Parts: sequence; structure tokens; C-alpha cells
Amino acid sequence: MKVAIFFGSLSDRSIMKITSEVLKTFNISYKSYVISAHRLPDILSETIKKVESEGSDVIIAGAGLSAHLPGIISSKTILPVIGVPIHCNNNYGSLGGIDALFSMIQMPKDVPVATVGINNSYNAALLAIHILAIKYQNIRELLLKFRMKKKKKLITEIKQNLLS
Repeated sequence: MKVAIFFGSLSDRSIMKITSEVLKTFNISYKSYVISAHRLPDILSETIKKVESEGSDVIIAGAGLSAHLPGIISSKTILPVIGVPIHCNNNYGSLGGIDALFSMIQMPKDVPVATVGINNSYNAALLAIHILAIKYQNIRELLLKFRMKKKKKLITEIKQNLLS
């Protein structure tokens, strides 16, 4: 396993599913866990130790509202943690995901969480892939091909729109 994906509740699944889809396109192995940082802290701690012992290289953690999951994980490991702030559609006074975003980007010194935009689990997966590309040559090659393909597609679209 190279990537561990955590999310705080089942309601986050639809956002975090995008992460796994992107990882699959790069043939990156992953495992997902649904664990609340507030309701199951002991299980979270045990799972982080398990993820480390299984050889994970990076962790992606998505959470909404107070969004402590990525920060708690970061406090318990030296693996890179990428946080995905999630906009929750519930009756708890959600602030459109801004609450989760601030929770992640305002981490205290010495406990970093790399944070992407609200609901942007796609970019979280790509950031994890960039991190993995440092260590794994096969992922690096796939990433370079991916970037070149995106570049060519964009150039083609621009040329077509200029000629229209």
C-alpha cells in the first residue's frame, strides 16, 4: 500500500471516491478507512500505526465541519498528510466548507497538513502522486506522461477555439 485514505464519516465518501479513482489511473495501491477523529480516537491511533507498518508513503484525509482528522493524523505520524476540507450538507450550521478549510490550514507549527481546496480530492490525489513520484520511477514516468497529455489537450483546445 502506498496511500492511505481516511475520511471522517460515510457522508464524505462521494467526495473522497474521486481520490481513489485518480490513484487507480496511476496504478497506485491504496486502502480507505472511515474513522471519526472525535468519536473513535483510539481506533484512529491504532490504524495510523497499522498504516505506517504496512509501508504507506502518504496519507490523504478528508473531513468536514471542525475537520480535525488530518491534523490529528499528522500529530501521530511523520508521513506526509494531505487534507481535503469537505463542505457538509447538513443542519449543523455548516459554513460551506470554510470551517473545514480553516481547521486544516491553521495548523499549529510543527504539525503540518498540506491542504487542497474545498472538496478537491482530485488535487489531493495528484499531490500524493507527485510525492510518490520522488521515490518511485514508474509513477514519475506515468506522471510525466499525464502532464504531457494534459498539455497537448489544452493546446489543441486553444487552437480550435482560436480558429472558430
